[in-house]
Amino acid sequence: MDRAIAESIQTQRKRRRWLVVAGAMLLVLAAVLAFRTVLKPSLRRGDILTATVETGEVEASITAAGTIIPGREAVITSPIQSTIRRVPVVVGARVAAGETILELDKDLTNSALAKLDDEQLRNQNKNSQLQLNLERSLTDLRAQAQVQAVKVRSLQSALRDEQQLLKIGGGTAENVRQAELNLAVAQLEASRLTRQTQTQQRSNAADVRELGYTVSMQQRSISELAGKLRQANVSSQQPGVLTWVNDNLGTTVQAGDALARVADLSSFRVRATISDSYANALHQGDSVVVRVNDTDLRGTVASISPAVEKGVVTFYAQLNNPHHPALRPNLRADVFVVTRAHHGVLRVKNGPFYQGGKEQPVFVLTEGRVVRRTVRFGDSNFDYVQVVSGLRAGEALVVSEMKDHLDTPELTLKD
Repeated sequence: MDRAIAESIQTQRKRRRWLVVAGAMLLVLAAVLAFRTVLKPSLRRGDILTATVETGEVEASITAAGTIIPGREAVITSPIQSTIRRVPVVVGARVAAGETILELDKDLTNSALAKLDDEQLRNQNKNSQLQLNLERSLTDLRAQAQVQAVKVRSLQSALRDEQQLLKIGGGTAENVRQAELNLAVAQLEASRLTRQTQTQQRSNAADVRELGYTVSMQQRSISELAGKLRQANVSSQQPGVLTWVNDNLGTTVQAGDALARVADLSSFRVRATISDSYANALHQGDSVVVRVNDTDLRGTVASISPAVEKGVVTFYAQLNNPHHPALRPNLRADVFVVTRAHHGVLRVKNGPFYQGGKEQPVFVLTEGRVVRRTVRFGDSNFDYVQVVSGLRAGEALVVSEMKDHLDTPELTLKD
């Protein structure tokens, strides 16, 4: 027959059922928590870069590509048309003032100089002949004037004689009138010879001056060509380093063609190019920061080329320290032209996170998590971005590329 189950046994069985149910519930809860942990996105701490928001200066700038060039570079040109005969100095060598860099062939110029000398001798001979001829013609005119003066005096005497005869009745009035007419004609002829002599003197002086000008011009041409001939041994007027030379022996060069460049490498400046879309933002006197191998050098825009070539504007910057040891000729450099400056503002280091907009989502480290936040930015440069709102000083911002997580409001940070 059936017996009643002891109450202690029933209690023990109930306790066992409750423990099984509680254990099952704990297992389910643990499974749910584990599942949520698996599904929640996370990042490894070593896979991201962060920067701390700080207070400082932000200089808004536009970026240009620059090249370090010598502060002074002399271009030496050919004084004559000739051919290159010898180049005794190699590129990169230091040259002293007056040291011969390149020799030109002088034969053609010597021949031209000899021709000019012969023409000058001929001009001088012409000058002597002209003076003799002019003197001869002037002498003839003076002799004619003297003869006419004697004739005038003779006719004056004849007139007086006729007048005296008319008074005593030995002559006629007609003879007196004829004597007066002869005297008037002779005087007119004498006056004509006097004026012709004066005119001839002035004409002679003008002819002599004209030939004198020709002789002087020829002499200047001779002196100029002789000076160019002395410069056929091309040399530098200043000490420096030979940066380029036309070393093609036998090449024909024209007067004025560049033959060599000598640079003073004790100081440098910067030649930079920038897109013409920024031309209106570029002004003479603007501050610039020149970055050479992680070294920042400050300066100002010295001059701006007025022409736009292939969509770029060229400008030159003068450095505050043109003697810095980091400077080398033809060295590439980044040039930042400062357009505005903000002092004592929040800033963060520039990085891949910054998309160039005024407002954008970013990720901030908060208690082991990476939380998405919308931040408003201001001006920027190559190094820093101005923070207008959304961040506080001391907060850590993820500056790595996070475009794959822009739709995620929060990520777990793992070691």
